[in-house]
Amino acid sequence: MKTVKLGNTDIEISPVGLGCMEFTHAYGKPIEKQEAVKIILKAYDLGYTFFDTAQRYTGVYPDGTIAYNEEVVGEALKDIRHKVVIATKCGITMIDGKRTLDARPETIKKTLNESLKRLQTDYVDLYYLHSIDPNTQIETVAKTMKELYLEGKIKAWGISQVDEETLRRAHKVFPVSAIQNRYSMMARDEEKIFDTCKELGVTFVAFSPMANGFLTGTYHGEKIKEDQSDFRNLMPQFTKDGYEESKELLSYLQQLADEKHATMG
Repeated sequence: MKTVKLGNTDIEISPVGLGCMEFTHAYGKPIEKQEAVKIILKAYDLGYTFFDTAQRYTGVYPDGTIAYNEEVVGEALKDIRHKVVIATKCGITMIDGKRTLDARPETIKKTLNESLKRLQTDYVDLYYLHSIDPNTQIETVAKTMKELYLEGKIKAWGISQVDEETLRRAHKVFPVSAIQNRYSMMARDEEKIFDTCKELGVTFVAFSPMANGFLTGTYHGEKIKEDQSDFRNLMPQFTKDGYEESKELLSYLQQLADEKHATMG
């Protein structure tokens, strides 16, 4: 697999990265840890060098222990750490069972130290703010990220789920290397920020490029509804009506895949 530059850095990444969230979070029950480790290492063997995780991506294993996504990623990549690029995120915590946005400097620093321990490393290549905290100025976040960069704990920083104005404000304080927003054939609103990314030298990392698996043609709703812990049960494309509305697109993708002797994904 070829590599590309990550934003304004000298970091080289595979243009297709592996999002590791589903191993422990949101897409149903967590995968057994060693099985997830095998999948991550298989991806590396295939040419992937860019791996994405987050402090927030947790679940519960059958024995009741917490399934930390970062622990899975750290275990898989510890022996090849300097051959890969790891991205993780901060800014979303759970307080009394509720999802809470918290990008205060002290929280970011505490979260990073916890992430480094779980990832079995002393630095993170790309550290994202997971979501904008309305109670913390983005300039304050940027200053905090600069401090962490100067300490050698992060190599670059980014923002997930960000708009143009916020990106520009952050970039003035400390250059942003990447943003991570939703983008796929079914979600194209983010194209409006492409020119800004080019202007600033910021890499656009697409999350859910397969529309949470829908564009692979694998899921028709029934399989997902069997597992109520899978948050795709709440997504419109996985409803009966949503599937009917998207049949034409899926048919086109299948035709294109057949012509190219490839899978729909």
